[in-house]
Amino acid sequence: MDDLKQKYLGQIANAADESALEEIRVTAVGKKGEVALKMRELGKMTPEERQVAGPALNALKDEINSALAAKKAALGDAALDERLRSEWLDVSLPGRGRRVGTIHPISQVTEEVTAIFGELGFASAEGPRIDTDWYNFDALNIPGHHPARAEMDTFYMHRAEGDDRAPNVLRTHTSPVQIRTMEAQGAPLRIICPGGVYRADYDQTHTPMFHQIEGLAIDKDISMANLKWVLEEFFAAFFEVDTIKTRFRASHFPFTEPSAEVDIQCSWENGTVKVGEGDDWLEVLGSGMVHPKVLQAGGIDPNEWQGFAFGMGIDRIAMLKYGIPDLRAFFDSDLRWLRHYGFASLDVPTLHGGLSR
Repeated sequence: MDDLKQKYLGQIANAADESALEEIRVTAVGKKGEVALKMRELGKMTPEERQVAGPALNALKDEINSALAAKKAALGDAALDERLRSEWLDVSLPGRGRRVGTIHPISQVTEEVTAIFGELGFASAEGPRIDTDWYNFDALNIPGHHPARAEMDTFYMHRAEGDDRAPNVLRTHTSPVQIRTMEAQGAPLRIICPGGVYRADYDQTHTPMFHQIEGLAIDKDISMANLKWVLEEFFAAFFEVDTIKTRFRASHFPFTEPSAEVDIQCSWENGTVKVGEGDDWLEVLGSGMVHPKVLQAGGIDPNEWQGFAFGMGIDRIAMLKYGIPDLRAFFDSDLRWLRHYGFASLDVPTLHGGLSR
């Protein structure tokens, strides 16, 4: 026993690395190691011999295992010491900046648009996403037979059995916010209404939930010329061009009269649109002078006041500015795609105060 003890303790003490240490463990106390073979011989001994040899072999095995563990710890400490000698850290260096996240493109564009219209004197107004049928349709001069009021286009909320009131709806535009603000503040008025809206549609350029921003300006002497100036100033700032041509085409909306679709100047090159240059046109929003019935619904006298309104899709102008090809990517893609477009926290004031990052 003493010979085995001296043999293996000496080998353990001289082991240069953990690989050599493992070989010693297998040879000494492994299933087929020398100590294990010795323990198998106990069955051939007399009871008196086993009483002496058994405890001695167990003690030897424990001692070898303890020596192996101690040597392994010592080798680990030596490796750490070597790393500490070869590697160093200058704790006086400033810490590395870490990106804490990215801002979603819809949030970024909402902030951009709100900031631009804020410089043009427009305040931001909000309202409920679930609203009454009256605020969403009737107050906006949308008749009962209008296609937008069909269940195939609008999400209606369920009423309890026996409740004969008109059902509430998931708002189909942010125009109800205009009515509510007119009721609350009266005239004169200059607001934008950004927010989520809902329609029963889904394809490459339509989703059941999307985002709009609508504008409303009411005063005693206001015209389509004011509307044109405001929109051209916005387009130039948003698309970061010096000047941009617009084209107003006569259209029809129940809540404005006269009404106009607005196109902006652009060019198409290899499937890419460039805003503010070229001879082509791209439709971006609807607009017009507020219908007298809408002013009346908001509690404003149309004989004394008049105004203009416009509305555009935040998702659409985000796609246009940043070259995002599919509207559905905003909602059902791996968020890592955001890095491709370079979206990061904005160093500008947000709607909620402070910086957005």
